[in-house]
Amino acid sequence: MMLASRIMTQLRRTTVSAPPGAIRTLEAEAERRNVPLASLLREAVEDKAQALRTARRPRLGVARSTDGRSAADVAAEPIAEEPR
Repeated sequence: MMLASRIMTQLRRTTVSAPPGAIRTLEAEAERRNVPLASLLREAVEDKAQALRTARRPRLGVARSTDGRSAADVAAEPIAEEPR
């Protein structure tokens, strides 16, 4: 029981409002996987948070680009050619 109480203190409770059809879909998926709805919702929240963190544009520079490219475009370019 000690482990469960430590895990629970690391979670934040909140209320989720969603269309009934979306909730029914998630409930059906939770039942299909044989897991609680709360577990499926945690998974969905974690996946969405990770996607947002990954997609967030880098916050580089303080000036306007003269060629219209974003910092993300410039940062994605290789710095040097691949070794041959």
